[in-house]
Amino acid sequence: MKKSVFLFAMALWALGAGAQDLTEIYQQVNPSVVVIKTIESVMADQGGMMQQTTAQGLGSGVLIDAEGLVLTAAHVVANADKMWVEFLDGSTIEARVVDASRMADVALLKLQQKPKDPVVAKIGDSDKMKVGHQIFVIGAPLGLQHSLSSGHISGRHSQNRVTSEMLSAEFFQTDAAINQGNSGGPMFNMSGEVVGIASFILTQSGGFEGLGFAATSNMAMHEVLDEDNLWVGVDPFILSGELAQIFNLPQAAGMLVMHVPKNTPAYFMGLKGGYVKMTIGELEIMAGGDVILGVDGIPLDSQENLEKIMDHLNALPSQAKYKIKILRSGKIEELEWVKD
Repeated sequence: MKKSVFLFAMALWALGAGAQDLTEIYQQVNPSVVVIKTIESVMADQGGMMQQTTAQGLGSGVLIDAEGLVLTAAHVVANADKMWVEFLDGSTIEARVVDASRMADVALLKLQQKPKDPVVAKIGDSDKMKVGHQIFVIGAPLGLQHSLSSGHISGRHSQNRVTSEMLSAEFFQTDAAINQGNSGGPMFNMSGEVVGIASFILTQSGGFEGLGFAATSNMAMHEVLDEDNLWVGVDPFILSGELAQIFNLPQAAGMLVMHVPKNTPAYFMGLKGGYVKMTIGELEIMAGGDVILGVDGIPLDSQENLEKIMDHLNALPSQAKYKIKILRSGKIEELEWVKD
């Protein structure tokens, strides 16, 4: 009997110690977590007519550099006209996208000014994480800022997406609760290191059902720091096969520009986004915008040539000019821009 009581007491102590450990880790890393607020131009149906209006967005992120670099999810900021990063102390600093990969769903922001007393998160090695390892996520689910949810790595998956070097986009599956507003927030291991960036959920109800996904930290850092990606700012949709015929393209494929955020290279070079919402089968797209047909004489008519165009643009030196061939209102035109 005494032995059983002793074992029960030890079990309670162990549970209490674990909870205290998580509390301490949370206090240490929470100041590195930020809330990202955005304003985006959208087309909305107003009295049967599509008109441009603005919408506010909310996401999360994490400070990874004392000079003001923030890692987040691409879908949080990719279409934003303006964005602000809010810290734990309530201070807010405007930011801009300096690199992003829509396919890997990661983005790197640069703050307009250096944050005061920055707490920088440590990036962990996601390759060391295994199914069953405990993790926790901090973010702003449904606007509840700096909320913590904990769970485990439930799986590791390679999505049917391709990144800049044709590496498979890698994601952790987790049972830690992830909801709207968590996107872009950091996933930490129990050493307080960032091992993932919250990306998306699989759900039938619209809410969290135990199937959350986070871009692995190794892939995220590779995409936005190791790779010299050219961030233009368009929200693209590939037109090929029957869709290419429906849009009357003069070649086998092209890239429909659905949205062009303000103050991006695409905006300043003169690319135009869509203004008509169309539903084709199960697809919903914004039509009426430019269709990119090629870059510097390389036609955008196949996956192979898309890769060639990406490699070509990334290899261009700063201040080099490049030309974009587009289809606009049924006419072929050419735009010229200088790489930053």
